[in-house]
Formats: sequence, structure tokens, C-alpha cells
Amino acid sequence: VQLQASGGGLVQAGDSLRLSCVASGRTFSRYGYDMGWFRQAPGKEREFVAAIGWRDGRQIYSDSVKGRFTISRDSAKSTLYLQMNKLEPEDTAVYFCAAGPIRGPTTDDYRYWGQGTQVTVSS
Repeated sequence: VQLQASGGGLVQAGDSLRLSCVASGRTFSRYGYDMGWFRQAPGKEREFVAAIGWRDGRQIYSDSVKGRFTISRDSAKSTLYLQMNKLEPEDTAVYFCAAGPIRGPTTDDYRYWGQGTQVTVSS
């Protein structure tokens, strides 16, 4: 499974961004792994943002982004999205997409990782 994340950038507080993550590979097409987004700020550990069940679409979010971020997927395009609204400077980080097998809040729940995309929010 290969994951390619994109969509990051430099925005101002209160703006919106949408991240995308395209999944490819024979294994992904066959099994449809649950997927998630994590982020890592400089000097900090990688932290959970949101996750979604690939087949049932059920979502979980961290408390810090609940109500502002929305995770979704397009099965036909094998693409994962993260719509980020009302961005805050504290959201500044490198954002990583990850593929299952478990839709969970820890890095151990995921087997495959994308390369990351930088999101910078200025105040």
C-alpha cells in the first residue's frame, strides 16, 4: 500500500484547507483499510487527528479538532480527505495519512504511512 498526501499550505487563522491522501496498491484495493490522519508539530510526538472506517464510514476525532475538522473518503477514487475549518496556529504541523488495519487513535493501529504534508497557520 502506498499513500500520497497533499493539500497542505500556509494559511491564516480562521481559514480552511482540505488535505487529500491517495491510496494505491493491490492490497488496498482488495481490503480497503481503515484510514486516519495524524499530525506532528516540531519537537512533539505524532498525535491522532481523525480516523474513518473505509467500509462503514464511521468516524472518530480527537477532542482538539472535533467540530472543526471532517474526515471523509471516496472509495471509488481510493482517496481520503481531511477538511479543516477554523484553523488555529496550534494546528500547525506536518499532517500524515495512514492506513489500518484498525480505525484507532494510536500510531500502532496503522501499518502504512504517507510522507506528510505541511500545514502552517499564521496568527
